Amino acid sequence: MREFFIHIVLELKLNITPIQEWFPAFQKPLLFVGPCSAETEVQVLSTAHLIAQQFPHAVFRAGIWKPRTRPNTFEGIGDAGLQWMKKVKSETGLLTATEVATAEHVEKCLEAGIDILWIGARTTVNPFSIQEIADALKATNVPVFIKNPIYGDIQLWAGALERINNAGITKIAAIHRGFHSYDNGPFRNSPNWEMPIELKSICPDLPIVCDPSHIAGTPSLIPYIAQKAMDLAMDGLMIETHINPKVALSDAKQQVTPDELFKIVSDLRIRSASTENVEFQTTLDEFRKHLNKIDNELLELLAKRMAISTKIGEYKRDNNVTILQVEHWKKIIDKGLRLSEQLGLREDFVKGLYQLIHDESIRRQTDVMNKKLD
Repeated sequence: MREFFIHIVLELKLNITPIQEWFPAFQKPLLFVGPCSAETEVQVLSTAHLIAQQFPHAVFRAGIWKPRTRPNTFEGIGDAGLQWMKKVKSETGLLTATEVATAEHVEKCLEAGIDILWIGARTTVNPFSIQEIADALKATNVPVFIKNPIYGDIQLWAGALERINNAGITKIAAIHRGFHSYDNGPFRNSPNWEMPIELKSICPDLPIVCDPSHIAGTPSLIPYIAQKAMDLAMDGLMIETHINPKVALSDAKQQVTPDELFKIVSDLRIRSASTENVEFQTTLDEFRKHLNKIDNELLELLAKRMAISTKIGEYKRDNNVTILQVEHWKKIIDKGLRLSEQLGLREDFVKGLYQLIHDESIRRQTDVMNKKLD
């Protein structure tokens, strides 16, 4: 069953420099490409040169320090990799980017001339770590991209963006890398597209880059995720690219070769956010008027349904009957799913919708029961 997230973020006001001013040659998609980890100088430079041949305006990404769940696994090459990144920049002209998780990482990257920093999902969940990084960034204006937290908590994501922005960083963006769930389906991390959509809705000026590699977990799904991100008007893609993924020391299963990267990007269909076609805009406005009318009717019907749920709660209370009626709930779901199939509605969408309605009904009836106790 698809997970539905209800989040409350009253506002997210960030001082953001338009992304076009960060990257004079900016055009969608902005590409962050390169290996999951910098492993050897030859691996880094070979990959970078092949990328630069096809994508001269891409950002070359590579992990220098790798946060691993368990010790005795490859935890990154460390400081030596920063020197390789310097060579990438001097030999190819590509901008460079790497992940930072501590103030020390920030200081070393700035000293080595790394152009862009990103904060990983494991770090985003810890406000203390984010604040430490923010403090280290003061008096700089290096671009910082922040990945969503591992679990679907938009408050943590928003809070991390605010802390970095409060440090004076105005070149700031988010990275959608998917979320850990009890059921990720075919993906390594569930996309939960509603999360970046919600983030964009509360902060329209915020650039968002999608990380299809960590969402997909396998090269075969990367094109699908990349196209979906473009269709949702995201600004860029972070795709792990390795000269020989089979021998990669980390995330070997999800990395692509430079040739595969070229195919993925070449096949993307980039759509415009708007059009000057007057007929199109007029027709679209008419569609939206119809939707607004239907939305209002839906809200009115939901209000009527909840009023009846409240009355049912009062009736149960007065007759000393429990709120939850499992068999009746199952009948409602079964009937709804049969009808939804006839109407061409997806099962997971209908289940999620019914769950939200049921949760609100239970809450209202619980309130009624509590009033009796008062």
